[in-house]
Amino acid sequence: MFREENHKGIVSYLMNCLFSAVIFVTLFFLKTESFAQFAPAASQLGTTAIYKDSSAFVSWANSGIVVRGLQDISLPLNDYANVGDSASAFGMAGINGVVSLGDGGYAILQFSSPITNEFGPDFAVFENSFDDSFLELAVVEVSSDGIHFFRFPATSNTDTLIQTWSFGLTDAVKINNLAGKYRGDYGTPFDLDDITDDALLNKQAITHVKIIDVVGCIQNDYCTRDYYHRKINDPWPTPFGSGGFDLDAVGVIHQQTVGINEVDCFQIRVFPNPATDVLNILTGLNDNCSVSISNLIGEKVVQIDDKCNSLSVPINQLTQGVYYLNIINRGKEKKVKFVKL
Repeated sequence: MFREENHKGIVSYLMNCLFSAVIFVTLFFLKTESFAQFAPAASQLGTTAIYKDSSAFVSWANSGIVVRGLQDISLPLNDYANVGDSASAFGMAGINGVVSLGDGGYAILQFSSPITNEFGPDFAVFENSFDDSFLELAVVEVSSDGIHFFRFPATSNTDTLIQTWSFGLTDAVKINNLAGKYRGDYGTPFDLDDITDDALLNKQAITHVKIIDVVGCIQNDYCTRDYYHRKINDPWPTPFGSGGFDLDAVGVIHQQTVGINEVDCFQIRVFPNPATDVLNILTGLNDNCSVSISNLIGEKVVQIDDKCNSLSVPINQLTQGVYYLNIINRGKEKKVKFVKL
């Protein structure tokens, strides 16, 4: 009898210890997740924002459709958003105004050539926020056939208990893979590698990008949720014509080159890649050309004007990261991405 009771006591003790450990681990991860930090605002060190004039952009969306959402989704008899039209999202950011999507509204944009999946971000979405904190957000999806769309795994660590009011503020470090993370003229980058591979998605031939307004309401009936099923809290309600996500543009960073007349283009070879101290460039050109190196936000960090048949460019002064080599000869430009170790 004594042994049986003693055995039960030990089992009970171990079960209590196990239960306590599970609770501790759960709370630890919840706490850690709630304080997850992502890239900061466009004006801060470590941002991933890309300025609209960056040489990273090779083209822009040039066609598409818009389906408006209500100014206030909780009032179904209310008006729809009405600022801008689909053409407002065509071309370079900051040129044609914006199109307001309204609560849950969306735009599907297309391009002159399909977007491809290469190293780093492949395209960027622009909104028109007037500062680093008033952020109207959108989820982003892509398709290679215009039928099957796949969503970027968005993360939102915004407060889900207190509604962000109509002109309330959001900290960019709390959100990831949501368009609208950055202020006007600065694009939010998207890397196709972040989407899980699927037989119905050809990441080397993305023909459509879909931008869907986040309904920032934290009420269960209306809220938009992130990849982890958390509510996304952003300014709401916005009961006016410019309500919801204000889409400015979608800039392409990586694009198929099929259809370009290669006879009019020159070929270059860049090695080694990645490189540490010196970047070697072979072009086959015998006349002068302009050679520059830019970082991901379009800032030129090296400029050379010389004969470019064969060049060795010192890069030991550059910090580690991804850069673009740009060569211009007789009005023709060639761009190559390389990594500095």
